[in-house]
Amino acid sequence: MRKMKGLSLLLICLMFVITACSGGGGAQTEAPKTEPAPATEQAGSETPKEEEPAQPAAEPVDLGGRVIKVAAWWDLTPAGNTADEKARLEKIAEVEKKYNVKIEFVNVPFEEYMNKFTTSVLAGEPFADIVQLEYKSALPAIMKGQLLPISEFTTDQNNINNEANLQMKYPAIGGGEYGFDNPISLGLGLHYNRELFKKHGLPDLQELHAKGEWNWDKFMEIAKQATKDTNNDGKTDVWGFSGWAIDAVKHFTAANGGKIVDDANGKEGLSDPKTLEAAEFVNRLYNVEKVVKVKSGNKTNWEETNTFKDGDVAMFPAAEWMLGDVTFEVGIVPIPNGPQGSPEATYANTAASAKFIPKGVEDPVIVYQIYEETFDIQSTEEYPGQDYLEGIYTNQEDIDMIREHIAGTGVITVDEAYTDYPTGAFIEDIIVNNQSVTATAEKYKQQAQAAVDKMGK
Repeated sequence: MRKMKGLSLLLICLMFVITACSGGGGAQTEAPKTEPAPATEQAGSETPKEEEPAQPAAEPVDLGGRVIKVAAWWDLTPAGNTADEKARLEKIAEVEKKYNVKIEFVNVPFEEYMNKFTTSVLAGEPFADIVQLEYKSALPAIMKGQLLPISEFTTDQNNINNEANLQMKYPAIGGGEYGFDNPISLGLGLHYNRELFKKHGLPDLQELHAKGEWNWDKFMEIAKQATKDTNNDGKTDVWGFSGWAIDAVKHFTAANGGKIVDDANGKEGLSDPKTLEAAEFVNRLYNVEKVVKVKSGNKTNWEETNTFKDGDVAMFPAAEWMLGDVTFEVGIVPIPNGPQGSPEATYANTAASAKFIPKGVEDPVIVYQIYEETFDIQSTEEYPGQDYLEGIYTNQEDIDMIREHIAGTGVITVDEAYTDYPTGAFIEDIIVNNQSVTATAEKYKQQAQAAVDKMGK
């Protein structure tokens, strides 16, 4: 068994999480390296020390048939389709017998989930012992004292510490460590339509990335080259880019080293020069170069996240779970860094989520220990999430790109956690109403800071 490991704020996510309406990313971790045992000293140089007798293993706690519930807005029950899933089902049965418990996976529709969580915790009877929460939902709960810090229910004695374990601490939030989940190598990247790129003679983005030439200028250049009227009817029928404008600004802000809101320091981020530069860049895509396909006619319509599926868009930000019904071959690279960015941060992880233990759960230490032990299996995967990734991507180059350059580079973005935080209005004024970026930031700066301050109180 192996101990949960810490992770920087620039993780992945996910866990990745496959939701009905959002996705997110986790991060890969390396197994701790063990120092070789010291060579035996020459005979007579030192009297060997006697080893202390091993302590007997503690008897497992008998919980008398208690039902331990683990909840999410999808079914967390291992499907049993892979060797690892089958092994975990067997492990769950073993753990249930060991502790005399029943582990139940609770599936609650996303639109009902948070109401069920809040009402049950306020009543002192959490509807589940372990809950999946998005970070933007977890933050308000933490500020209200509704979630337990990891230190409340993990110790050196009960942490899993073997190389097969698939649990880890997730990034800090609300001033402490609260979340944990599977360390799957995932993350949101800039996907591109390989078939369209080949048809129109566009340079392969992975080759540009390998040469160190993948940046905002090159992105804009290719987006302009891809946008064209191929049948000469006077209308554009191939586009350089598509996506939801609100997310696009968040992603390019993260790739420029900024945050829409600096939750760690309690500061609004709309007026940050890095955010302003990203907003100017996205505005140029939409309103100056006009390289963005807007299928619905509304640039800030969330449904534009799926516009790329028409097959006439060259580049688009997307999580891997969104590709299930795509009919063309895709490739992936990180969202390019801006002038103030770095490879350590390439996208806004707006749907980051993890497992948490609510306040009011009985015996949280034992609950956590039992849950983590269900992952103590001998994995057949070379890395966490291998089966999942290979089920989505047909090119190893894409998987390598995710694992080596995208996983762990998500900037957890929780502006939606703050009531009345004006991200949407800020971007609407710029992208739809063609207002000055600087003037718009000044317009909403005070409202944004007031929203942050309100939660802090």
